[in-house]
Order: sequence, then structure tokens, then C-alpha cells
Amino acid sequence: MTSTSPTTLDADRRRAITGRVVGRTRELSLVLAAVAAGRDILLEGPPGTSKSTMLRAITTDWGVPFVLVEGNAELTPARLVGHHNPARVLREDYSSDTFVAGPLVDAMRTGAFLYIEELNRAPEDTLNTLLGAMAEREVVVPRVGRVTALPTFRVLASMNPFDNIGTARISDSVYDRWCRLVVDYQDAAAEAAIVRLRSRCADERLVEDAVAITRATRAHADLRRGSSVRGAIDLAAIGVQLGLMADEQSSYESRVLDAAQLALSARVGVDEAIDTTPEAVITEIWETHFFSLPGEQRRDRTA
Repeated sequence: MTSTSPTTLDADRRRAITGRVVGRTRELSLVLAAVAAGRDILLEGPPGTSKSTMLRAITTDWGVPFVLVEGNAELTPARLVGHHNPARVLREDYSSDTFVAGPLVDAMRTGAFLYIEELNRAPEDTLNTLLGAMAEREVVVPRVGRVTALPTFRVLASMNPFDNIGTARISDSVYDRWCRLVVDYQDAAAEAAIVRLRSRCADERLVEDAVAITRATRAHADLRRGSSVRGAIDLAAIGVQLGLMADEQSSYESRVLDAAQLALSARVGVDEAIDTTPEAVITEIWETHFFSLPGEQRRDRTA
């Protein structure tokens, strides 16, 4: 792996890093500019929009570790910073040798990117611990001493602004510590390229249908949450396997419906005020896609 200084980036280096990600040229350039300038960044957007992929592309090129932490109610300050091993403390008393580093201290010592998914699910006191490390680039651990971060250490986070279940409001003091970038879904062409790459599906019709049906879940009136491109990837991959097992009575359209139900039903969220099911909505989208298209489009689909 190469080791690249964050302060010596140029156009060639940027192109090398953006080449690792499908699409996202602008967003990746902005993230790269922020972290190269020594800044931390908060990515806001729905799941499956290449947030962690962009960060991994940079760390891979720089040759620095990537430490992933899931933000939730169990991410206490002790879990984030670390703790002393109770068994060893009983035998040896407290010392730096009995300390088990948490992801924050580990990332600081190794100069890693610390990436916290779903930041707004973490407790407030944990965020306060995190903000101190961001401001000073060091933390003081009881009975261990001062831990100073290596120059490549960055604190990065993501949050889904459309999911209010189990989340907390992010305070202005938290927002003030980060540069912020909104990351939305990519266009259909970019998502089709992702599906081709990730599913290894060579059937162009299946790729296009998987992307179209998945994207339609995001605009359906009965759904509060649509599927990310991961649903399209799974739909295409499953559709390929169903095609290999198909008999003469199995139509292409029916296989797509079965694959869609399997790939998308857990990835969509039905509006609580609507009396329906994910399966019913997916079937409606499938029917509209294949059988409610106008004129030549419909004939092309059923040819």
C-alpha cells in the first residue's frame, strides 16, 4: 500500500481515488478536499449512497486504517474510548498495560479514519467525548495518560436524515465541529453501473428492470422509506439464479417479481397510516413497470 501525505494531493491523485468509486466524482472530490485539509466531515443521506465506499477509497489510497463504529445507544464513552481489563486489574492493579483501547483511541494511535455510522443514534455524552478528541486531537485516559492522534487521524460520521426512529436531534455544537455534505441517491445510469459491477449480472434487461423497480420504491406514496441500490443489486443477482433454475412455465416477468419480493421487502418501510404490506406495494410497482407502460415501451418490455 502507498502512503500519501494528505497535504500533497494533486489532480492525478484525485483521479486515482475517484476511479475506485462508481460515479460520485463531485462528492468524492469534496470529501477528499475536506480530509486532505485536515477537517472532519459529516455525510448526511439515506443508506446505500456510497458514503463508506468513498471513505474507504481514500484510506486505501493513503494507506491508512479504516475503523468503523456503529452509532447506537450502547456506544457509551467507555466503549468508544476503551476500558481497563477487570481480570488483569485484580491481578496487576491499574496500569497502561491493563487498558483495552476502544475504537477512538485505536484510531488516534494508528492515524486511522474513525467512521461512525448513524451518528444521531449515539448518546449525547458519547458525542461530547468525541467532540473533545476532535477539538484537541488528543484525549486523556485515566491511569493511562495522554493519547495524541497521528496526523492522518480523522473523525467522520454519517446519518440518515429521513429516519426518526431511535434517533436524537443533533445539537448545534455537534454540527459546528464538522464540515457537512448531503449525499443523495445517484441517477439511474450510475446505479445501473453499480448493479452490473456488484451483482456481476450480464443481462442488461434484468439490470435495467432491477434499477427501475428499486428506484420506484423511493417515490411510492405508501412507503416512508424506499430501497437503496443494494436492493437492485440483490434483485439482479437473485434474478440470474432464478433464470438458471427456470422451467418452461416460468416467465421472465414472474421471476423478476419473485426476486423483487425477496430483495426489496425488508428494505422498504410502509407508512404506518396505510393498511398495506411491503409485498403488496412491490407487486403494484412491478405491475406498473411491466404492464402499465404506454405504447412502444410496453411492447418492447413484453417482446
